[in-house]
Amino acid sequence: MRLERSIPAEALDAIRAPFLAAGAAPTDAPVLQPLGLLLDLAGEAMRSRLFVVSGDAGEEACLRPDFTVAIAREHLAAGNGEGRYFYEGKAFRVAPRGSDRAEEFLQVGIEAFEGGDPVAADAEIAALAWAASAAGGRSDLTLLLGDVSLFAAFVDSLGLTPPLGARLKRAFTRPRQLKIELEGGGEAVTGEQSRIATLLAGLPEAEASAVLQELWSLAGIEPVGGRRPAEIAHRLVERAQSAKAGSLSPEEADAVRAFLAVSDRPGAALDAISALGGPRRAALDAALNGWRKRLAGLVARGVPEDRMRLTAAFGRAFGYYDGFLFEVRSDALDEERPVAAGGRYDGLLARLGAESKTGAVGCMVRPARAYAGGGE
Repeated sequence: MRLERSIPAEALDAIRAPFLAAGAAPTDAPVLQPLGLLLDLAGEAMRSRLFVVSGDAGEEACLRPDFTVAIAREHLAAGNGEGRYFYEGKAFRVAPRGSDRAEEFLQVGIEAFEGGDPVAADAEIAALAWAASAAGGRSDLTLLLGDVSLFAAFVDSLGLTPPLGARLKRAFTRPRQLKIELEGGGEAVTGEQSRIATLLAGLPEAEASAVLQELWSLAGIEPVGGRRPAEIAHRLVERAQSAKAGSLSPEEADAVRAFLAVSDRPGAALDAISALGGPRRAALDAALNGWRKRLAGLVARGVPEDRMRLTAAFGRAFGYYDGFLFEVRSDALDEERPVAAGGRYDGLLARLGAESKTGAVGCMVRPARAYAGGGE
């Protein structure tokens, strides 16, 4: 396994310092994580990037590709309602074919499971990532910003039918599917999934859940990811309905393309998105107001306004992010090698089985990339 180059101790001290001052409890998480759970949460596309091994009981496992899910699981296992955690340790990913990127690498970061104002928390966590990245000595950094929920609010403003709107939102982080939607394709539900969805669609939710549970029992299937039968039944029916919802009109598709093309200094980008919004814009206006407060918070915490860029189409491969997103990038490194990354994932804890709701936002920094003398 190829290791990334080490960096001087004083540089690592400077990079971790902003996190240590943020009031987080130091923690660690098991290196081995359940493979099925990671794929369920992050998406099947992640499989090729994971180191798959055999777990203690013979089940399939993988080396942790990052810390977010691992620490969320530890947080829930401890029975904590809220918590803020600092971590520092190795993560592991298979390098893409033809790449010489490190496969075992050091991450430092913070995960915050807290109530309170999510906009303020977003600004705090992104500013911490910026400060830690800048502490490595690079002078060519940019903070790239995005938001899965901003796209959802924009879609809602267009007044699409609920199934079509839901289908379009699901496609946001799936470029191929989004391209199909914009070209007038859509989502088909076929085979066994279609028959099961049709069966469940005609039943009350409680009965649909019971039928799905019985099917699993007969087939000897154990679901992963903490999802309850009711949630999965609901998703199957929703997908079946969305397949019948039709396609975007040419005008609607053009509006979505215009939204996805927005990439500018944050203030100008927000103005452009506002101008593109449709007639049902209450949610969009609320999201834009939240973004203006978030940007003010970033500036107040020391992030230079001229180093920020809001890109409407920006998304991340990990499927559990459901709101604010960011990456810190260096001009000296290609866009596939961010110095830092993070975002909001409020829905993850519920997918892991949490009974109560709390906000969740975090970030990680790659010290070997943040260090100005490093080549990674």
